[in-house]
Amino acid sequence: MPIYEYQALNADKACDYCRHGFEVFQQIKEKPLMKCHYCEQPVKKIISWCRSAVMEKSEEHTSVENKIKAYEKSGMWSHAAELADKHSEKIKDNDLKIRALENYKKAGYNADSLSKHAKLNDE
Repeated sequence: MPIYEYQALNADKACDYCRHGFEVFQQIKEKPLMKCHYCEQPVKKIISWCRSAVMEKSEEHTSVENKIKAYEKSGMWSHAAELADKHSEKIKDNDLKIRALENYKKAGYNADSLSKHAKLNDE
């Protein structure tokens, strides 16, 4: 169900609730509110800024993620680490780099030998 924002038409006569704006869950087919529930002053529907963080992943990234998960599930830590390491370099993903390092450790690699891999992209 969508969230709609409303605000008082006349802030001088409005209550604190509608003076600064409020949100209401309404079905799309419902008529807009005409007055505040509390003070009965006229309100208007306002256009709100829709902020979202939608991040789409490429098919290649999804495929690589699935392979890494399959390797991890099978206990093939070195395979998972190598794939995650290579892909993290390609897409510049520090979280994936850290995941690769963790998988290298699980595969039995010495932490000192991983020092060359520990240089993350933001350093």
